[in-house]
Amino acid sequence: MFKRLAEAGAAVAITVDGKRVECRAGDTVAAALIAADIDHCRTTPVTGAPRAPYCLMGVCFECLVSVDGVGSRQGCLVPVREGMAVETQIGKREAGR
Repeated sequence: MFKRLAEAGAAVAITVDGKRVECRAGDTVAAALIAADIDHCRTTPVTGAPRAPYCLMGVCFECLVSVDGVGSRQGCLVPVREGMAVETQIGKREAGR
């Protein structure tokens, strides 16, 4: 469904829910999840329905993930970096995290 416009960018390794994911420098977390065929990045607090990146420009808040222990980060606005730990966000974020 999605196709990269440019093939540039050095390889970068991140972990998503403890699994190693190869992506490219310059990718956002949301783009890396899509490229890795990860079908959702969070679940809703009320029904537990899976949600995935939608607008990819910081408007819709569907791509919320935890990045290096900080929850509710918009994956479409966070650039990947080597060694980054990303976790899908299950329900609402706990206070103080």
